[in-house]
Amino acid sequence: MSISDRKKKILAAVVDEYIRTAEPVGSKAIAQNAGLGCSSATIRNELAELVSMGYLEQPHTSAGRVPTPMGYRMYVNELMEKQKLSLEETEEMNSRLNSKLQELDVTIDAVSRLASQLTDYPALALTTHSTVTIKRFDIIYVDANTFIIVVMLSNNSVKNKLVHLPVSVTESMMRKLSSLFNASFTNVSEGQITPLMISAAERAADDTMGITSVIAAFAIEVLSEADKPAAFISGENRLLNQPEFRDPDKAHALMNYLSGGGYVLPPDEVIDGGDGVRVLIGPENVAEELKGSSVVMASYDAGDNTRGLIGIVGPTRMDYSAVAAKLSALAAGLSRRLGGGEAPPEGLHNKLIIKGDEPNEHR
Repeated sequence: MSISDRKKKILAAVVDEYIRTAEPVGSKAIAQNAGLGCSSATIRNELAELVSMGYLEQPHTSAGRVPTPMGYRMYVNELMEKQKLSLEETEEMNSRLNSKLQELDVTIDAVSRLASQLTDYPALALTTHSTVTIKRFDIIYVDANTFIIVVMLSNNSVKNKLVHLPVSVTESMMRKLSSLFNASFTNVSEGQITPLMISAAERAADDTMGITSVIAAFAIEVLSEADKPAAFISGENRLLNQPEFRDPDKAHALMNYLSGGGYVLPPDEVIDGGDGVRVLIGPENVAEELKGSSVVMASYDAGDNTRGLIGIVGPTRMDYSAVAAKLSALAAGLSRRLGGGEAPPEGLHNKLIIKGDEPNEHR
């Protein structure tokens, strides 16, 4: 079933008014504010058809209409006006980003807080590296019962561990193990470190005390931790400012999910660092806790095989265009400053990459 241009204009007017007021929208408000040039009776008929088509719903018999997730999807895909940040807004954002350029984790945490302040929604920032490997091992002899494992990772971070042994070990054994691990365990992923590889190293080192297994276990632990996305959540309590979350149980369920590190993408989905903004509306979200909310995300590229997302979580009734413009500007700023990229072409921050049901599928 096709949707006429007039229906699209009425749907856009309903969504805009509902975003502004958080109250069901009636035909009188549409007739007064939308400038459609048709009567309230015509608008009522069109609203009824939009309800039957699944784009709107009527909470109560005597109430106006509110958008459904399908209505929001049509609005985001086709109807909303794309926004650009003003010069003043852009300069302020760039200034605040520049003041926060420190260690990557500190920077991303600060950007998460900035995104929450700019949008007045809970914000999350995720960073992930491409597959991390160990590029160097140093096994440092301390005394007969103590040594230190030092590993340098492909992302240039360094991890170490002090190991106490119940048996005595020689300095020559430590040197031999250091050489073996640099020869066989560098530039391999966590999954490539197998029991067979560890057994072969034990035999080569003539290790009968299990020291090889201790070093290998630490290597696996470090690589496993390095492959996990780092997540930063800010402003969870901002949900309480939204009428949709006046129910404390509903608000706390979502706040607890976010505070607990709940992920907004499917577990097997890769952060690609590409251009554009992604919008997930209501039931398009994978997590049950997010199915009554919308998630808007922008990707960034921090260089050195580091990718990430800046996103916000809020009610399905949100100003998607304004949020998309702010998040895209933040992500572009991060990519330029952390990854050394160039400024995006004019208007790129308005580009929306939408994944989810297309409106045509419901016609």
